[in-house]
Amino acid sequence: MGKETGFLELDRRERDYLDPKERLKNYREFVIQPDDATLTGQASRCMNCGIPYCHNGCPVNNMIPDWNHLVYEADWKRALANLHSTNNFPEFTGRICPAPCEAACTLNIIDQPVTIKSIECAIVDRGWKEGWITPQVPEKKTGKSVAVVGSGPAGLACAQQLARAGHSVTVFEKSDRVGGLLRYGIPDFKMEKHLINRRCVQMEAEGVTFKTSKEVGVDISFKSLQENFDAVVLAGGAEDARQLAIPGAEMQGVRLAMEFLTQQNKRVAGDDELRAAPRGTLTATGKHVVVLGGGDTGSDCVGTSNRQGALSVTQLEIMPKPPEKEDKALTWPDWPMKLRTSSSHQEGVERDWAVLAKRVLGDGEKVTGLECVRVEWVGGQMQEISGSEFTIPADLILLAMGFVGPRKAGLLEQAGVDLTARGNVDADTNSYATSVAGVFACGDMRRGQSLVVWAIREGRQAARAVDEALMGVSELPR
Repeated sequence: MGKETGFLELDRRERDYLDPKERLKNYREFVIQPDDATLTGQASRCMNCGIPYCHNGCPVNNMIPDWNHLVYEADWKRALANLHSTNNFPEFTGRICPAPCEAACTLNIIDQPVTIKSIECAIVDRGWKEGWITPQVPEKKTGKSVAVVGSGPAGLACAQQLARAGHSVTVFEKSDRVGGLLRYGIPDFKMEKHLINRRCVQMEAEGVTFKTSKEVGVDISFKSLQENFDAVVLAGGAEDARQLAIPGAEMQGVRLAMEFLTQQNKRVAGDDELRAAPRGTLTATGKHVVVLGGGDTGSDCVGTSNRQGALSVTQLEIMPKPPEKEDKALTWPDWPMKLRTSSSHQEGVERDWAVLAKRVLGDGEKVTGLECVRVEWVGGQMQEISGSEFTIPADLILLAMGFVGPRKAGLLEQAGVDLTARGNVDADTNSYATSVAGVFACGDMRRGQSLVVWAIREGRQAARAVDEALMGVSELPR
């Protein structure tokens, strides 16, 4: 694969970013894609390692060495075909996936993994630019109909695969635009929304019907889907956010991260303030912002707060600070626990770890600060450190502490499907069938809060399971 001595001749060279002073002026993507010569050189570094651990690291099982070799040979069109054979939306994963494939790369043993993510993104972006990506309309229809509830990456992948198999597919989305968390949650500076729009155009040409502002369980009964479709796929995500149960958390200045991020997505889309903010305008402008939660959502809040003109941004995490570098002998090729600094962190933030929020300060309406205490973890148990209390000035506290599962009211209550002990829809990864006949589940609604690449995998696999259940046999890939 690639050039036999490529990894010896060339060092890893990742994509460049615009300077923070420039990119903080707007909400556009700021990644600078390498030129073709650099990309083919980076692809040549994919070594003939014998066992491509990157396959195992990639949830959609991308054939990474194969399309790296095709890029090395400048055969971009075949590289695109190979990439699309396992991934419906590589322009999404090429931007927002954390790249577990690179962590599993053999060259990561020496901290020089192949730039898989940037090469993937370059392949699909070139495909769109050259006009190689067109609708794949089925030769014949099956006469079967499927309702997909939710238009996030799982729902979109499932719907596209089922439409290509010849089924009539209708996607129901409760928001006013298609995309789920890709649309409302992921900041535009990480992934611009025209990328979703053009995929929707492709999918509509393939036979998918989108019904937006239609919440199943509220605007449409679940029973009506069962009566009018041969199968129903639940792909509504895990939107039940973890709340902050401390004194003062009920004040107006304590808000969920998704509410904050979604409002900015809507502003960028051109929505007026009233439409973007039904509970009132939520902005970090001129405020001291505290973000609770050290993950990707928290990082997105940091980048958005800085673009809105926050006076200061502090991000707190309850877990201990991870090591700067993982122990490769213990972790490789698995995803390691180590300190990760995002592009948003590089734009300005004060980060702190092993901190527990104890009380929100304020006058009952306006937030003024956050009382905290330092903690230590002993035998897996959290203990407060006596005398370590401190207070942080805060005008806006954003809760980015993860999600506890799918929302139960409406859709799941009406569907009557069994849930797991953790509150997710109970379905296995072979049949993706729920406890209710003709009803399937995939993505975060089934597995819990996860990555976009896992959602795409589950959507594709669920599509095959549904196709097989309807037709007795399926030619769709898993």
